[in-house]
Amino acid sequence: MATILLLIASNVFMTIAWYWHLGKGGLENPMLTVILISWAIAGVEYCLAVPANRIGFIAGWTPGQLKIAQEAIALTIFGIFMVAFLGEALHWRHLAAFGCIIAAVAFLFVGK
Repeated sequence: MATILLLIASNVFMTIAWYWHLGKGGLENPMLTVILISWAIAGVEYCLAVPANRIGFIAGWTPGQLKIAQEAIALTIFGIFMVAFLGEALHWRHLAAFGCIIAAVAFLFVGK
């Protein structure tokens, strides 16, 4: 459970680090400013992602399972961010793509 919670938290920070500047007024910031702010935010993400992966690995998750779980979480977090912060609408193709990722998660965890 700690692995999942840390991966969720790390993905919140990474989504913000990568995409915050695309929202209202963000494009007005100079690129260097955006990069420096994003690096600072991503530093927090690393402080959460590294322990998440170590804890998960020690608990018996394979690197492939850790990565695919991270991707599923990242898409979920991004979908929420995309709608709530960037104002984009969800379409059926977003849900279909997410379904494919969830299927990949299932393939890697079945029989483990």
